Amino acid sequence: MTGLSRSGGPGRADGPPAGASASGGSGGFGGSGGSGPADGPPAGADAAPVGTPLPDAGALPDTGAAGRGARAGRPVRRAAGVRPAAALAASALLLASMLAALLIGAADIAPERVALQLLDWLPIVSADSGLAPVEQGLLWELRLPRVLLAAIVGGLLAVAGAAYQGVFRNPLADPYLLGAAAGAGLTTTAAIVFMKGDDQALVIPAAAFAGAVGGVLLAYALGNVAGRGGGTATLVLAGVAVTSFLTAVQTFLQQLRVEELQRIYAWILGDVGGGWSQIGLAAPYAAASVVVMLLHGRLLDVLSVGDDEAGSLGLNVARVRLVVLLAASLATASAVAVSGLIGFVGIVVPHVVRRLAGGSYRSVLPLSLIGGAAFLVLADLIARTVLAPAELPIGVVTAFVGAPFFVAVLRMTRRVET
Repeated sequence: MTGLSRSGGPGRADGPPAGASASGGSGGFGGSGGSGPADGPPAGADAAPVGTPLPDAGALPDTGAAGRGARAGRPVRRAAGVRPAAALAASALLLASMLAALLIGAADIAPERVALQLLDWLPIVSADSGLAPVEQGLLWELRLPRVLLAAIVGGLLAVAGAAYQGVFRNPLADPYLLGAAAGAGLTTTAAIVFMKGDDQALVIPAAAFAGAVGGVLLAYALGNVAGRGGGTATLVLAGVAVTSFLTAVQTFLQQLRVEELQRIYAWILGDVGGGWSQIGLAAPYAAASVVVMLLHGRLLDVLSVGDDEAGSLGLNVARVRLVVLLAASLATASAVAVSGLIGFVGIVVPHVVRRLAGGSYRSVLPLSLIGGAAFLVLADLIARTVLAPAELPIGVVTAFVGAPFFVAVLRMTRRVET
């Protein structure tokens, strides 16, 4: 691939005249120094202007390690979309986890009867499960929406985490990095403290959604004020500042109604038992945000080679970063609104996917969506069965898995690029 000119305008070439040898140069995506042919076009040829349209993603390096291989001049394999085998394996895992979650529960219902009832609900199948109406209601009104909501929330958190990691080029970034969790926690605490009775159940999802979006927007605005370039390091620091401030206000509100602490902490630790109404609330925002993120997979591959290199290829770095961050934040807000704060999904799942399927975001994003859904369905299955008939908060289960995994990722990350 011919290198792009970074210094001259049209009519100036990056390389020396034809027939001359280059010495100690580097070009393209950052080849290593040493003698060799010039990266630029031959003498007399026009260099590609900065506004050159982006090449197809297949011509770009696979930059799962934030472009380090490309900038070091090492050979990189061709970036590609989702491999059929990987998509099939992830889908099979999701279906198996959902089936297990439907068949197993605290209620004493025979799994084979549950399986027959699920078949009977299919349009072209008729099967007599022998379940009583109460048991059918339990399966339809409790287990099935709970499994579907866990899948939606897990998929949203995982794909949002992968998008954040792509924008910040940091494998430790997660969906709550820019203050979404702190904003949602503050507004939910305010709703619990200041509202009474049935009004709480109606207001809490909307309050959590507004708080999550507001926290991210506040962090982004603060980052732009503090650093006009909108760099990733400035955004991260702004997110830390916003999170600290909003958490302090939340703690103050908690002290106003100490008797509501149990309800507040129950929401903070997460719950996916909201039912069909919560699924309907999250579905439109989830669908819109996921589509936007998936459509930006190729651009995240370009962005992962570095801001300067991506800009030289004609990518509007600031606009791509803003769009992806807004979509990921919308997905996070949708998940938080219906489930509370469930941690570590956005770190664990994308990292596992990247290890198993490569670093191209054209595959990381969709596989994280499916893998996150399977992960949270299994976590919820453990939460409601390990101490049955009592139930663990789902956030406790994900923390048991995610905290050691986070330490392992931290040890494997020798240098975080921001």
